[in-house]
Amino acid sequence: MSERGYSDLVESAALARPRRFSVSERRFRQLAIAAATMLLVVVATGATVRLTASGLGCPHWPGCDGAVRLPEKGYHSFVEFGNRVVAFVTIVATLALGIAASLAQLPRWTKVLAWLTFVGTLAQAPLGAITVYYHLNPYLVLSHFLLSLVVLTAGVVVLLESLGEHVPPLVPTWLRVGAVAFGLACVTMVITGTLATAAGPHPGSRDGVRRLGNFQVALDTHVRATAAFGITLVVGLAALWVFRARARGLLVALVGLLALLGVQMAIGEIQYHSRLPWWLVLIHVTTAAAVWAATTAFVTSFFRPLARLAPHRA
Repeated sequence: MSERGYSDLVESAALARPRRFSVSERRFRQLAIAAATMLLVVVATGATVRLTASGLGCPHWPGCDGAVRLPEKGYHSFVEFGNRVVAFVTIVATLALGIAASLAQLPRWTKVLAWLTFVGTLAQAPLGAITVYYHLNPYLVLSHFLLSLVVLTAGVVVLLESLGEHVPPLVPTWLRVGAVAFGLACVTMVITGTLATAAGPHPGSRDGVRRLGNFQVALDTHVRATAAFGITLVVGLAALWVFRARARGLLVALVGLLALLGVQMAIGEIQYHSRLPWWLVLIHVTTAAAVWAATTAFVTSFFRPLARLAPHRA
């Protein structure tokens, strides 16, 4: 066989070989945005169940009243079952994210984190069932909510990886280590807020559920934790100002985070003086989840900043 004939044969074989399916950067970014959005939405719907006393609106799982039955007419049943529908959509969204991550050009750790996001979201289903079967035990309710935030954290980090190229850290090591304090302060704020809700006037079910601790004590602790979080952000603002020439993007992001925290604190103050109406508490909880997601993105950007955050060079 001539050399040309051999080359033609090799080329034909290559064309006949099935191409490996892959996911484009744009498509993966869309899936990451969808998954992160649903992870935030499901926190809000879960809080709605708690705050409207609909936690036992569907006494069985996965059906509302039996294996496959849909909810009958009833406010609490529709609220609870609606949250389960949103949770199912979230599971599908994170599953799609995990599959897409496996087929996209991404670091191995990002692929693993995407699948862990799905696993954590899937684990919410049996944990929710156990929570219902144990009549909304406050510790199980806390675990359910905190797992939602952990999974949201993973989803936000994966989303950041999908937004474009990354550059080396923009600030020195000591400031990156200090950024961890932002995350720890936010963790403290959210946990104390969760404990305040567990001790508050919204029991989670019309049948009544055991409260956890003293509400006023838990509220005072949460207020102090929120103030501490705000102080760490202000200190970070001063530190970033020193490096504003090369960390202007981080500085702008911190100002935005402070503004969001200010909104949350204002809502918290209004809800307290309004005797904690459930819809206002829901806005407060949803805003807290948004603050959590924004803090996750902010702290992560200290270690893996997006190229768009770096100063432009002529």
